[in-house]
Amino acid sequence: MSDSKFATAINCMDGRVQQPVFEWMKEQFSVEYIDMITEAGPNKVLLEGTEREVESIQSRVQVSYEAHGSEVVAIVGHYGCAGNPIPKDELFGQIEKSVEKIKNWGLEVKVLGLYVNENWEVEVVKE
Repeated sequence: MSDSKFATAINCMDGRVQQPVFEWMKEQFSVEYIDMITEAGPNKVLLEGTEREVESIQSRVQVSYEAHGSEVVAIVGHYGCAGNPIPKDELFGQIEKSVEKIKNWGLEVKVLGLYVNENWEVEVVKE
């Protein structure tokens, strides 16, 4: 393992949102690497998925935390999500609830909720 810092993003599998989140997190948290945990509509999966689906995400976050020393976990929603096609205000509510759920996992990390808008820019929904 290198001395470089890591952060973690629970992000949509949609390739359009990978780079904006990666670059934003690198800049905001002065990290070199972002461990991407991807799902189609990750907020929906965290809140409405099966126990097995949620545990899968949680276990991957745990690996990032334990093996890479990640100190930041972001949950991401985005404009035009095919896996979770809901209005923006509902998605923001899901992002906020997802942040709280992740905080309850007991990891000593900063947890935040992000939204990637129609211009592929990252907005902070909840810190």
